Amino acid sequence: MNHKEVLNRLHALANPEKVLYKEKKFGITTQNALGIYHQDLKIIAKDTGRDSDLALKLFASDIYEAKILCSKIFRVKDLNEKLMDQWVQSFDNWEICDSFCMALFAKSPFAITKAIEWSTNEHEFTKRAAFTTMASYCISDKKTKNQVFEDFLSIIERESLDERLYVKKAVNWALRNIGKRNADLRKSALKVARCLVEKSKRSTQWIGKNALSELEKPALRMSDYPRSIYR
Repeated sequence: MNHKEVLNRLHALANPEKVLYKEKKFGITTQNALGIYHQDLKIIAKDTGRDSDLALKLFASDIYEAKILCSKIFRVKDLNEKLMDQWVQSFDNWEICDSFCMALFAKSPFAITKAIEWSTNEHEFTKRAAFTTMASYCISDKKTKNQVFEDFLSIIERESLDERLYVKKAVNWALRNIGKRNADLRKSALKVARCLVEKSKRSTQWIGKNALSELEKPALRMSDYPRSIYR
């Protein structure tokens, strides 16, 4: 399937009412949107298979859903830092940001480097990408030792002062996922969360309280990565 055929298929699924619904219900605002849900994009992605060349052409079309589809079919092995920086600068809402971070960025060899680098970026969705990548990396990686995530916790504490909605939500997400990675990191994440609650800034307090509400649950479902360290 070439990119013109894919674009034709996307246009056939266009529904302007869904564009308005996503904006009203989920705060997803963007340009050149057709109004197509992820479940339909997943079907197209399954039909095309992984194809990085096709993905690049779809992204270049500047159609919003074609960009989302790019994140679903681009091969992680073809990713590089230059391309990641180009893409992240174009993100204008949480949906496309999270789609790329979860499907590609967190699985790439550059996940740690870019998460740290982007964490100080002033652009709202570049900064969100830093913490969404951290949160997703906790799940996609099973071998990295605790020190990397301890370093992430320091960044989380530092950037918890950012009051922008989609940044603080991602910071909170990263904190909670680090705390669910293994027992030792849970202790570290709880310590950070309790510290944040004591801060004077409202965004910082919210991040800490929200994380505590999950991480303090007795029946919290946790991973145990990397397993070899604790057994």
